[in-house]
Amino acid sequence: MKLKTSELKTFLDEKVHLYNNPKFIESDPIQVPHQFSKKEDIEIAGFLTATIAWGNRKSIIKNANKMMVLLDHAPYEFVTQHQDSDLEALQSFVHRTFNGDDFIQFIKSLQHIYKAHNGLEAVLANHAEPNSFQQSIHEFKKLFFEIPHLERTKKHVSDPLKKSAAKRINMYLRWMVRKDNAGVDFGIWDSLSPAQLSCPLDVHSGNVARQLGLLKRKQNDAKALAELDKNLRKLDPNDPVKYDFALFALGVFEGF
Repeated sequence: MKLKTSELKTFLDEKVHLYNNPKFIESDPIQVPHQFSKKEDIEIAGFLTATIAWGNRKSIIKNANKMMVLLDHAPYEFVTQHQDSDLEALQSFVHRTFNGDDFIQFIKSLQHIYKAHNGLEAVLANHAEPNSFQQSIHEFKKLFFEIPHLERTKKHVSDPLKKSAAKRINMYLRWMVRKDNAGVDFGIWDSLSPAQLSCPLDVHSGNVARQLGLLKRKQNDAKALAELDKNLRKLDPNDPVKYDFALFALGVFEGF
């Protein structure tokens, strides 16, 4: 399907309008952080949910809700004030290859991020570039694992500088940064701009992007992300990642 840039923009803008609304929340993992109103609760619930956001969406939502139950529905309080004995209950958690040991490590690392580095927003803002968070994600991973940690858990935080498209953390950044008048994305990280965001590139958005001529590269990796980002910025430099709603929904809901 080859469209002129102006036609493609019109087509995708219509799909954004159709899918970027509160109804989208009902079937999406973003519903989990939407249970909270406090900034730190939203950002921690969002981070943990995005971390396990691979595989079947229903099971992602079910297991992310299980995480919230294990954190007493008070993620920030649990992260910052837990005792070692409180962590034992988390041992039972499992989502695909993310297990109880990983969950416990994440809680310890998040505590370190809040106590030593002023929280998730501050860390991810620190190395952000005008149109990219990729360096920032790389630096975040280093800080996240600068405390004693399990080697196995490191695979659950992607590193774009090691060729990963870092889909889950880019999705998380969309949730936190994008100023969404439609009530889906939170836009609670005021120190950052939607213009810096990258599209969460997965099998659905990648396939649709290729069909629309927005992406030529075959693998969904960091190089493909850079190519897609460049083309989405031509359509809207200020809010390029709004098109995630169109690409994802065309693939998942419309079988495009």
